[in-house]
Amino acid sequence: MRITRLYTDQPLASGARVLLEGSAAKHLGRVLRARVGDTVRLFNGDGHEFTAAVADIDKQAVSLQVGTASTPDTESRVYTMLGLCLSKGDRFDWAIQKATELGIGAIAPLYSERVDFTIPADRMEKRVAHWQQVVISACEQCGRVKVPSVATPQALETWIGAAAADQKWVLHCADADTRVPQAVPARVALLIGPEGGLADEEITAARGHGFDLLPLGPRVLRTETAPVVALSALGAHWGEIPL
Repeated sequence: MRITRLYTDQPLASGARVLLEGSAAKHLGRVLRARVGDTVRLFNGDGHEFTAAVADIDKQAVSLQVGTASTPDTESRVYTMLGLCLSKGDRFDWAIQKATELGIGAIAPLYSERVDFTIPADRMEKRVAHWQQVVISACEQCGRVKVPSVATPQALETWIGAAAADQKWVLHCADADTRVPQAVPARVALLIGPEGGLADEEITAARGHGFDLLPLGPRVLRTETAPVVALSALGAHWGEIPL
């Protein structure tokens, strides 16, 4: 039987007691109908996972007794920073959820020339918190023990100028002679444009900051599909995803 995994931002140590409150307690106690003695797994993003037994349940909180620690081998050996141009509706949520499942290290939502909307300043904090929760939920589901960060939306030009990585790529459907190296880099930066693609000037700017073109076949991919294809292809190339 599958054991429930839950994220908490609290310190975790074997033998300690942890009190879950708010939405986490509601999910465990009311939705999953946990009972005293049930076992769950806890993680806080530091790379470890702990077994924990439900010790007490009330209407507002669930108390857990923390057990043994483990270090699951679920993290990618390549730290990949994703610069993903914003998209409307739930497409951006879907893209970052799947990128998290595929091992992304950090996510930067980007404004570019063809992103035709902005997030109001008074809603920004709530929106970023929502995205971070999407990522946390994906980590709970897929078994990861480190939580990718989600940055506040920024201009594409800002991100490409600051991205520090051993290898940088911008996804582009044009013909290119780029070859992915067999040697596995420690850090990668991956830039993906919005619906309609990046403007020529943005491609030029990215290349000026050391980004190589990375084509992913003859078909034009949607902006939410591109991260899944790119991360899957790179994972397979470097042996992380066995074929």
